[in-house]
Amino acid sequence: MARPGLRAPGLSGKGAPAALGRGAGGPGIRAGRRGPGSAGEEARSRWARRGRALEWAPLDPDGQLMRTTRVGLVNTDALPGPILQSILPLLNIYYLERIEETALKKGLSTQAIWRRLWDELMKTRPSSLESVTCWRAKFMEAFFSHVLRGTIDVSSDRRLCDQRFSPLLHSSRHVRQLTICNMLQGATELVAEPNRRVLETLASSLHTLKFRHLLFSDVAAQQSLRQLLHQLIHHGAVSQVSLYSWPVPESALFILILTMSAGFWQPGPGGPPCRLCGEASRGRAPSRDEGSLLLGSRRPRRDAAERCAAALMASRRKSEAKQTARAAPATRVTRRSTQESLTAGGTDPKRDLHPPATSHEAPGTKRPASAPATTSSASSSTSSSKRAPASSAPQPKPLKRFKRAAGKKGPRTRQGSGAESEDLYDFVFIVAGEKEDGEEMEIGEVACGALDGSDPSCLGLPALEASQRFRSISTLELFTVPLSTEAALTLCHLLSSWVSLESLTLSYNGLGSNIFRLLDSLRALSGQAGCRLRALHLSDLFSPLPILELTRAIVRALPLLRVLSIRVDHPSQRDNPAVPGNAGPPSHIIGDEEIPENCLEQLEMGFPRGAQPAPLLCSVLKASGSLQQLSLDSATFASPQDFGLVLQTLKEYNLALKRLSFHDMNLADCQSEVLFLLQNLTLHEITFSFCRLFEKRPAQFLPEMVAAMKGNSTLKGLRLPGNRLGNAGLLALADVFSEDSSSSLCQLDISSNCIKPDGLLEFAKRLERWGRGAFGHLRLFQNWLDQDAVTAREAIRRLRATCHVVSDSWDSSQAFADYVSTM
Repeated sequence: MARPGLRAPGLSGKGAPAALGRGAGGPGIRAGRRGPGSAGEEARSRWARRGRALEWAPLDPDGQLMRTTRVGLVNTDALPGPILQSILPLLNIYYLERIEETALKKGLSTQAIWRRLWDELMKTRPSSLESVTCWRAKFMEAFFSHVLRGTIDVSSDRRLCDQRFSPLLHSSRHVRQLTICNMLQGATELVAEPNRRVLETLASSLHTLKFRHLLFSDVAAQQSLRQLLHQLIHHGAVSQVSLYSWPVPESALFILILTMSAGFWQPGPGGPPCRLCGEASRGRAPSRDEGSLLLGSRRPRRDAAERCAAALMASRRKSEAKQTARAAPATRVTRRSTQESLTAGGTDPKRDLHPPATSHEAPGTKRPASAPATTSSASSSTSSSKRAPASSAPQPKPLKRFKRAAGKKGPRTRQGSGAESEDLYDFVFIVAGEKEDGEEMEIGEVACGALDGSDPSCLGLPALEASQRFRSISTLELFTVPLSTEAALTLCHLLSSWVSLESLTLSYNGLGSNIFRLLDSLRALSGQAGCRLRALHLSDLFSPLPILELTRAIVRALPLLRVLSIRVDHPSQRDNPAVPGNAGPPSHIIGDEEIPENCLEQLEMGFPRGAQPAPLLCSVLKASGSLQQLSLDSATFASPQDFGLVLQTLKEYNLALKRLSFHDMNLADCQSEVLFLLQNLTLHEITFSFCRLFEKRPAQFLPEMVAAMKGNSTLKGLRLPGNRLGNAGLLALADVFSEDSSSSLCQLDISSNCIKPDGLLEFAKRLERWGRGAFGHLRLFQNWLDQDAVTAREAIRRLRATCHVVSDSWDSSQAFADYVSTM
C-alpha cells in the first residue's frame, strides 16, 4: 500500500521517472480502482506503479503529491482528463513541457500555466505590441537565455530544478532567437564539450542570431564565437543575423561576424578543426590548393577577417602617403626619411600583404614567373631577421595610424626583439585595439576612386570567385552600428556576390560617401545569377545624395527589388555634391536616363525637411507599375500643384496600388487633392497621419469629404490620427455609415483627435440608430476620454455592439497645449 507523507518524484520536487510524457506501451500509472474519501479526494487521487503492483497516493494538505519508494514509470495517456488537468499545475517545467502533447490530445491547454510561470519567474511584462501565440515557447526561450548568461538560479525554485534534466539541453529545442550581448557572454559555454548536444540542437532550431551592445572582447572569446557561428550558420539553420547598438565597433570582431555570415570560414590560429567539416570531407582526397581556396592563389592560410583588416590598413597607408605628399616640406622630409628607414628595416607594406608562400605551398606546386624575385627577397629578409642577434637593430612592429593634425610627428614604431613584422595576426589586433581619433582616410576619396579598378584579391579581400563557400544567411540587419572605412568596404565586397541574401537593413550606420560603393556592389549583386535580394531598408542621418536621387539610383541598381524603405533625416551639407570642394558622385550613379521598369511592390520614403522635386518622385512611380503600397513621411512639395501631379501619376501609372499613407505632411492647402484621393476606386486603405487636414475651412471640407467617402465602395480602411477632428468632426464622420451610404468602410482610426466622452457617446447612438451592424475595428488611442469616465465607459459599451473598440487609459492633461490651440 501507499506510504503516506512522501511525494511522487518529478511531479513537484527533484527527481522524476524518465518516461513521464511518453506514450502508452510501458508500465505506468493507471486509474484502476477508487480510493477512499470524498468525491474531491477521489478526483485528485494518484496511482503509482512499479512492475505489476498498484498503489495510490492521495495528495497532502499542501497540494503536493506524496512520494512512494515504489513509484515506477508513468503512463500519462492512461490518465483521465480531469485527473491530468489537476496534475498539470503541480509539475515542474521539464515534465510540464513533456506532457504537453498528451494534454492537447485530451483537449487540455497549458498556456495559462506557462503564462503564470512567466509572471512569477521571469517577472517581466511582454510588450503591448507583442502578440504571444505560445507561452511555452516564449518561457523556454527566455529560460535558456537566462541560464546561459547565469542570470537565473535554477536551484532557487523547485519548478526549475530537476537533477534528471539539463536546463540548457531541455530548453534548447524551443529557442528560435538567441541574443549575444556585451563581451560575447555565452559563446564560450556553448562551444564547450559538455554542451555539444546543446549546440547541435540549437543548430537545427535557431533561426535568428542577435548581437546587442557588444564591447571589446579578447582573442579566446572571438575564437569561441568563430566556432559558434560556424556551427549555427554554416552547418545550422540560422537565416538572420542582426546587430544592434554598437557605438564603437571592434573592426576584427565586426568583420569576423560579417564574413562568416556571408559563408566564409577558416579555423582560427590554434583552433580545433571542425568535426562536421571532417565528416563531410571524409573519404575525399585532399586537394593541393585546398589550403588557399578561401584566400586565392599565393596567399597564406589566414582568416578572411584578418586579411580584410590588414589589407585595408595597407590601403590606408597609401592614402596617408598621399596626404604626406601634400603636407609641409619639412614634415614631408621627416616622414619620408622615417618611411625609408622603416622600409630598410623590413616593413614594406607590399611585403606585409604578400608574405612568403613557400611554407604554405604543397610540394610540387609551381610558382608563377612573377613570384620568385619578390618571394625570395621577402624570404631572405625574413630569415635574416630571425638569425639576427639580440644586440642588433630591433625589428619594428607594423605602423600605427597617426593624426593629420598640424605639428604631429611621423608614424610611431613599436620595437621588440621577438616580434616579426610579417605577423598579420598581431597586426590585425593592434589595428583593432587602437582608438580612432579623427585619422580616418577621406571617405569620399575611397568611394570616388581611391580603390577603383583594383582587384579585390590584391587588396587581401576574399577571392570570392575561386572560394569554396559554406551556407550563408538570408537576412542581415545593422542597427546603429557605425561603419568604418574598412568595415564598409568589406561589406560592399561581400555584398557583390552574396546571392543568398534576401533582405538587407542598414540603419544609421554613417555610410556617408561610402553609399556610392554600396550602390556599385548592389549593382554587381543584381547581375549575379540567382540573386535573391528582394528587400532593402536604408536609413541614415545624412546622405551625400538627395533622397529622390538616391532612390532612383537604388531602383536602377536593383530592378528586381520588391520592398524598398529609405529614410534620410537631415540634408547633408558636408557630403552634398553641390557644395564646392566635395567630390561629386560617379556619373553612372546619377543619370538623366529613364528608369527601367522595376518590380517594386512596397515603397516607403522618409524625407528630410525641404521641398522635394515632384518630377523625380513621379519618375520613380512611373517605373513602378506593380506598386501596391506607398508611404510618404514628412514629404514637402513646393505647391499643391506638385502634390496633385504626384497623385495624378499614381492614378495613371500605379493601377495596382492598394494602400497609401501620408505622415507628418501639411495638407491643409491640399483639400481638393485629398478629395481626389478619396474618390479613387482602386485604393483599399488610406492614411492621413498628423496631416492637419481640418486646419482650414473644416465646416466646408468635412461635408465634401463625407460625400466622397459615401460614394466609394472599395475603401476598407481610413486612418486619421492626429488631425484635430474633435467632437464636431466625429459626428460629421458618422454620416459615412448612414443608410443612404454605399461605403464599405470597416476600419476607422481616430486616435489623437481631441475627442471627448460626450461626442463619442453621441457617435455611438448614431451608429445604433442607423443599424449598420458590426463594421470592424475602431481605434481611440490618446483621446480626452478621461474627462468623464462614466460617459466614456457607456459610449464604449454601446460601440462594442457594432465594432471592435481599441482604446487606452491616457492622461489628457498631457495634451493641454493641443487643447489650447483648438479653443
